[in-house]
Amino acid sequence: MDRFFDAQAAASFFIFSQEHRMALSVVALLIALLFCLRRWFRDGNQRNIARWSIASVLILCEVSLNIWYVREGVYQAKDTLPLELCSISLYLCVVMLLTRSRLLFQICYYAGIGGALQALLTPVLGYAFPHYRFLEFFTAHGFIILAVLFMIWVEGYRPNFRSIWLTLGFLNLLLIVVWFVNRATGGNYMFVARKPDTASLLDVLGPYPWYLLSLEGVVVLLFLLMYLPFARRRSN
Repeated sequence: MDRFFDAQAAASFFIFSQEHRMALSVVALLIALLFCLRRWFRDGNQRNIARWSIASVLILCEVSLNIWYVREGVYQAKDTLPLELCSISLYLCVVMLLTRSRLLFQICYYAGIGGALQALLTPVLGYAFPHYRFLEFFTAHGFIILAVLFMIWVEGYRPNFRSIWLTLGFLNLLLIVVWFVNRATGGNYMFVARKPDTASLLDVLGPYPWYLLSLEGVVVLLFLLMYLPFARRRSN
């Protein structure tokens, strides 16, 4: 059990390894299960139970992660504050689920799914299965996506075109705050200070700091693609 939580565990994570593919398969299975049961969740009290259950899993992931940071003596301002995009999306998703906020849904749809999907495909993760951090990482990011899809498939929420620019504005304001935090702590939250050490989309977007501008274009394109399924429905 100690090795399960050990922050000094030697086993390294490898992208698209068998364990990575299995984790992605589990996330995909949960998404498919939610879609298949979407009508059942709409009936009676199942809707509220499911909504609170997803929120509880996200809260448990975040609380347990911070306990792990402290227990293992790795809590430090430069890299364990909840200032990564997916950490912020997790908090927003919890509030969205508990309050059924349509405004937060708009941001969580674009930023939450976009960020979590990128993280799942190219994880910045130093721990292999079955380490706690491996399980927490894929659970938290998978349930961010499930939270947003629940609001679409069960609650009937829909993203709108204006929210693309709302989300972009939110992210750019967030980048300014994170830039100052990085300067103060020596951190690299949201990869504003430099590229991650592991392989990621940023590797093909040019050197620092120009990849930040390239990323803006990629984000706009991604958000437009995410809006397309709903744009077609609105035009029908």
